[in-house]
Amino acid sequence: MVEKTFDAPKPRRRAGRTAGHPGRRLTAAAAVTTVIPLVTALAGPWRAEAATAAPRIIPAPASLRTVPGRSFTLTRATRIVVASRSRDAAGVATFLAGLIRPSTGYRLPVVSGSEGSPHAISLRLTPAPGLGTEGYRLDVTGGGVRIQAPTAAGLFHGVQTLRQLLPAKVEARGVRPGPWTVPSVHVSDSPRFAWRGAMLDVSRHFFTVAEVKRYIDEISLYKINTLHLHLSDDQGWRIAIKSWPRLATYGGSTEVGGGAGGYYTQAQYKDIVAYAQRHFITVVPEIDTPSHTNAALASYADLNCDGKAPPLYTGTDVGFSSLCVDKDVTYRFLDDVVGELARLTPGSYVHIGGDEAHSTPLTDYVKFIDRLQPIVHAHGKNMIGWNEIAQADVKPGPATLAQNWSIADGNTPVADPLATAAVQKGVPLVLSPANHAYLDMQYDKNSPYGLHWAGYVSVQKSYQWDPTTIFTGVTEQDVRGVEAPIWSETLTNIHEVEYMAFPRLAGIAEIGWSPQHGRSWDEYRTRLAAQGPRWTAMGVNFYHAPEIAWDSAS
Repeated sequence: MVEKTFDAPKPRRRAGRTAGHPGRRLTAAAAVTTVIPLVTALAGPWRAEAATAAPRIIPAPASLRTVPGRSFTLTRATRIVVASRSRDAAGVATFLAGLIRPSTGYRLPVVSGSEGSPHAISLRLTPAPGLGTEGYRLDVTGGGVRIQAPTAAGLFHGVQTLRQLLPAKVEARGVRPGPWTVPSVHVSDSPRFAWRGAMLDVSRHFFTVAEVKRYIDEISLYKINTLHLHLSDDQGWRIAIKSWPRLATYGGSTEVGGGAGGYYTQAQYKDIVAYAQRHFITVVPEIDTPSHTNAALASYADLNCDGKAPPLYTGTDVGFSSLCVDKDVTYRFLDDVVGELARLTPGSYVHIGGDEAHSTPLTDYVKFIDRLQPIVHAHGKNMIGWNEIAQADVKPGPATLAQNWSIADGNTPVADPLATAAVQKGVPLVLSPANHAYLDMQYDKNSPYGLHWAGYVSVQKSYQWDPTTIFTGVTEQDVRGVEAPIWSETLTNIHEVEYMAFPRLAGIAEIGWSPQHGRSWDEYRTRLAAQGPRWTAMGVNFYHAPEIAWDSAS
């Protein structure tokens, strides 16, 4: 990793242009069985007599049933059996083996065989009505473990649940003493929302390929399925574009505080995308426009209305830059950039930004977004943008999304003009309320990193909100999912990112995956406490929030 130096920027407040539009920026038959569907898990038995006995899993499964006294223990004889002829299923099995071999010291061979092989962990692809494309069933008995799912993604999510059923020390990279016991459970699980994202800003400060992969490792544990990479901003352009090479070589040469910056070659970007795919995470690249574009404007004078390139920028102000809306070269530039990104990105979305265009007149902004959306579609991608795009004549098809970052109460629905405008145009929302989901907001006044223009965001506050009730007029059908952005004005390396992301990211992941009914802070923080030893074993630099009674091993 390249060592970086950084002088902390002066914290800024980002003010919105209108009220309600604030600034931007988780024997069996004879056995006594404990049934813990999420409805009762969060409001009843899980919280009460089963609070310590029930597995403490995040996100909480939709339905979980325990069978006391019938656990399964991994031994040197345990095998991982792929019970279906599928390369994808075999890949999930290989991932599982690679995860638990280092700490157990067991060989855990991956073999083909029949479902229910003795003393084995079996993975099988099979139709499973009601589980959608990411759901799974997990059964643990004294004789073995069985994970079934209709897709490899479902198998992978089942593996993440199995991972949390094992002792936390399974995450260690060196051999630890056993026993490696898994409680007997029956889980039937599927997500509430299709979009469960984490955003990483690699523009304000550059993060290496290894750092991005580390973040992918961490977020996949919580069934996050989307990695939104903020690849360009005023302070740096982070992806090589062959038709406009100076964007990366010159525009990528800086970062906040004057560091050396950096950028991803197209080969490196494809490596990140492929790594994410192996974790069943889709990369969504963002090129922020028309504002947040100083790095591009400094790289090519023609992109400026006056034909003069501004100097590179290493500060933290926002909203001052803008592409020249009336120049044809602007749209040739965007067509080239979106085209190259589209060819590198197998996912169906390209994020066009669209936020904080304070120096772009509204009429020009509307003209710009309306002209950019067809460019995205022409390259076979769907458009997502920050909530400001709802001001334009955005078309709902084929699958346009608006990412809403407005400040919301969390307990009482509030009116948000941009959320209303989006849903009235048939554009679903990805919810990222800044005062709940922005992971770069400080926990409190003593936080060593982050900003607080949206307020201080405690672990409790980041968890206590629901995507379908924060805005008036927004229903479950209007919400595609949730996302936890982390902006990097004050974050210079992945360890600082971890400190701000964990433990709050786990809560946002649960909001995206688990049913809302019955969720409670008192019950959740008991499960969250069990994550501490796991993060410690993983080497995650997490914040020991005082409102959590962390398990002693953390």
